[in-house]
Amino acid sequence: MTSQTDRTGTTPSADQIRRAPKVLLHDHLDGGLRPGTIVELARATGYDRLPEPDPGKLGLWFREAADSGSLERYLETFSHTVGVMQTRDALFRVAAECVEDLAEDGVVYAEVRYAPEQHLDGGLTLEEVVEAVNAGFREGERRAREAGHRIRVGALLTAMRHAARSLEIAELANRYRDLGVAGFDIAGAEAGYPPTRHLDAFEFLKRENNHFTIHAGEAFGLPSIWQALQWCGADRLGHGVRIVDDIEAAADGTVRLGRLASYVRDKRIPLELCPSSNLQTGAARSYAEHPIGLLRRLHFRVTVNTDNRLMSGTSMSREFEHLVEAFGYTLDDMQWFSVNAMKSAFIPFDERLAMINDVIKPGYAELKSEWLFQQTASTREVTAPEG
Repeated sequence: MTSQTDRTGTTPSADQIRRAPKVLLHDHLDGGLRPGTIVELARATGYDRLPEPDPGKLGLWFREAADSGSLERYLETFSHTVGVMQTRDALFRVAAECVEDLAEDGVVYAEVRYAPEQHLDGGLTLEEVVEAVNAGFREGERRAREAGHRIRVGALLTAMRHAARSLEIAELANRYRDLGVAGFDIAGAEAGYPPTRHLDAFEFLKRENNHFTIHAGEAFGLPSIWQALQWCGADRLGHGVRIVDDIEAAADGTVRLGRLASYVRDKRIPLELCPSSNLQTGAARSYAEHPIGLLRRLHFRVTVNTDNRLMSGTSMSREFEHLVEAFGYTLDDMQWFSVNAMKSAFIPFDERLAMINDVIKPGYAELKSEWLFQQTASTREVTAPEG
């Protein structure tokens, strides 16, 4: 299957994919630690439950443990990352390294989420957790600039579906909305914990004109998406991959959208799709069969994301490499996904527009011009007369 866009380039190389300006909306802070950092923090904080003391073996353990086809088993791996993130210094370090790693991978804008309520075991308050992570993000941005990279990172504060602190976390997100926190999220196992349990948090955020996304339509189906949108009023869908359950594709290529799928497409509701993660949790069987291909072809507001870089052994570049191989996507397609994501970010419109016009589009234009000059040079070499 190939993209439906006009082609002004060819298949991007791995180096071009890495250098292309990318936008990330769905990435968990506790799902992206460096294995070496986990080992060092465990030693420093006295955490003694790591399954492997060697960083290389530990990284492999995380990927294998997450590669189980079960969302619940996938979520178990976080006990170790969260376990070493219980001090201010640990949170600061993890946040700063997160930004460094994303910037090195060509990400120019990211919203990174975490659950403050999971980082209180060492005696920190919710406010101290948020301030430590925000300070780490700013330090990471500074280090990235020194390394020649440009990146802006905002935090999304997550409440856990199975807990009862969602209103408290929503109020926290609102207090820090001008201090580095871009919005709110709920996460955790979907089955048995519908988003409607947290209506008071969502109603508060709507009254405050604040932004929120909801994990929905990942392991659970259309009812989860419907509730997130029509009961809770989510601005974006975290994953949302199961919207394909409301799309019928016939053998002759014709497609019929159900009422919910039509609503999601017509309202341009952003889908925070995470291909590698979806394969691990059983939401898709292969990259080639991932619903992102169909949803992109039908022009849903699709974005590409990492979810948990450690558990999936992935990065934004690797996600796009898989999609380029599976669907024949070009730099034009990558730009389309990146612009979609930037349009959907939780920052003011003028700032989103500036990122699109001054960073993303020029970055892709430069990469496409590289290909053009390479093709021209190659043609001249072939047609040059002898002597």
